[in-house]
Amino acid sequence: MTNNLCLACVLFGLSLSASANERMFGYSYEPETMPKGGWEFEQWVTWRSQRNATVGQDNFNRWEFRDSIEYGVTDNYTVELYLNSFQQSFRDPGTGIKHSTFQWDGISFENRYQIWNPAEHKVGLTLYLEPRLSDDEAEVEAKIILGQRFGRWKWALNLTHAAEWTDRYRNSEGEVELSFGLARQIGKYWGVGVEMRDHNEIPNYSEWENTAFYLGPVASYHRGRWWAVLSVMPQVFGVNFTDNADNNHQFELEGHERVNTRLVAGFSF
Repeated sequence: MTNNLCLACVLFGLSLSASANERMFGYSYEPETMPKGGWEFEQWVTWRSQRNATVGQDNFNRWEFRDSIEYGVTDNYTVELYLNSFQQSFRDPGTGIKHSTFQWDGISFENRYQIWNPAEHKVGLTLYLEPRLSDDEAEVEAKIILGQRFGRWKWALNLTHAAEWTDRYRNSEGEVELSFGLARQIGKYWGVGVEMRDHNEIPNYSEWENTAFYLGPVASYHRGRWWAVLSVMPQVFGVNFTDNADNNHQFELEGHERVNTRLVAGFSF
């Protein structure tokens, strides 16, 4: 965990002096794709913090790391290979025992195909498909990505569905998410804005278990070949539909966290 976190911090620091990527959001994908033959390295660090002691996860922290290489196959088709891992820790309030683990989380292969170029249409449209495979589980995530730029303003809207198979592929779960970002370029290098996410879980595709709504600020910096984006997303509202396992009527803190934070930094070459 320490090496990955240090690398992310170094990339972020370097980005303050050097980027030209158009990315302005941490959680919401934008419809632009890489130019043909373009390469980019990205480092992702996501921190998910604070679940509920009632569900046996007091002082919950999860750090997710993604190292990726992105390539423009054509001007409207981009692929990206991810290496995924995470570190998770919490304390069992019943026994006082602290649990901590670092785990390899598989390989992902992202595909983005641009249908409408936002530079040529009123709204940009890109389709996204990302399969992930690890030791005993798999996932397929699909998105419809919409977005556009108006002067210094930019927005992006994502409609996402993910199907996940866990416990050696014996159990399945569906996830549905709506995310939206709105940002404005400030000066030559900086961008600031706001992002929102509504994430939902559907275990075994049998019942809609919960929903969690996140809303928070996002800041980006782009200069030369370097860029970085930081999103801070506190949960502002959440509901458990099947039962109230976390004994909380304002937030959903069994399958979701109180705060999500993501830093993504990249270098084009």
